[in-house]
Amino acid sequence: MDIERLKQLAGVNEFKGYTEYTLEDMSQTATELKKKEKANNIKPGDKEWFELWFSKPYMTGHTFRGRNKK
Repeated sequence: MDIERLKQLAGVNEFKGYTEYTLEDMSQTATELKKKEKANNIKPGDKEWFELWFSKPYMTGHTFRGRNKK
């Protein structure tokens, strides 16, 4: 492979535009998470609790779907 093809594959020297910076209201986010926690009967320390509070959907795309009703 030549160097130009490698640069293209790596995305080097390609300008794809600016990403708008947005602020997140942390109190609103925490309120929404707490509502999901109560609705799904999730307790602190559960596997689902860690997924709910510590997933990073903006980075990984992972979103919490909640506990299945049994």
